[in-house]
Amino acid sequence: MQSTAPRARSSSLVFTNPAVPLTIEGAGVLHQMMRFRRREWKALPPERRGEIAREAADALSAMESRGEGQSAAYSLLGHKGDLMLVHFRRSFDELNTAELTLARLDLADYLEPSTSYLSVVELSLYESSVKLYDSLAQRNIHPGSPEWNQEVVETMERQRNAMAPRLWPEIPPRRYICFYPMDRRRGESRNWYEASIAERRRMMHDHGLVGRKYADDVKQIITGSIGLDDWEWGVDLFADDPVVFKKLIYEMRFDEASAIYALFGPFYVGIRVKAAQLPALLEGESPDNA
Repeated sequence: MQSTAPRARSSSLVFTNPAVPLTIEGAGVLHQMMRFRRREWKALPPERRGEIAREAADALSAMESRGEGQSAAYSLLGHKGDLMLVHFRRSFDELNTAELTLARLDLADYLEPSTSYLSVVELSLYESSVKLYDSLAQRNIHPGSPEWNQEVVETMERQRNAMAPRLWPEIPPRRYICFYPMDRRRGESRNWYEASIAERRRMMHDHGLVGRKYADDVKQIITGSIGLDDWEWGVDLFADDPVVFKKLIYEMRFDEASAIYALFGPFYVGIRVKAAQLPALLEGESPDNA
């Protein structure tokens, strides 16, 4: 039987700049924000609307239940869009397949993309990086040397194995989602990329302490998008109470990493819509996950 375990994501590239924290990457992630052409939809005969909705629901059901990377649909609140589709996959090729699968549906004629976001699940290894770099420097092992490269590769492989569930997550089955992109400030009087790695480690440690307080109420997935999209990171928060998004993000604004260095993009908040609920949503009914 073919294994369904996620393939490990590896690379021959090794960071040789001690200012750069090591990172490990996992699932590719695509957010698609859509507007629904409701006027054109209502002009269709009810029977035709039903056929299109059932086809789309069947496709979404198959994507929801995938064993290796799922998709989920959310009804967006506000003017930024009507529907957000979130895809987690093992590769960017599979993300493209998901995108094309939806584009082939008859429903696609009534969905207009408003924006999208491409990223990859990323874990920054600040603690491990600083410890490793200090150890290598004390042993007079220079960046880029064979010994340096070997120890970096071994460290990253250990971390990949230990953190596999976080690198290849399932989409949390929470009722609400909050997604936003963000940058670290640069080019102003304070520049995140000019701070030492030790200072950045300290700030990220303090930043993480705030998040841990909300761990029971919010599931957070951080994705990296430098070189992939217009911002540097994407943040997905999943919760059963949307007010917790406000409380968590507000408290985090007071820590040093956010108060001085964070720039935030647009926020998207949505309600989970299971495949079986999609036809009702298209007819203007509110999603009900109770």
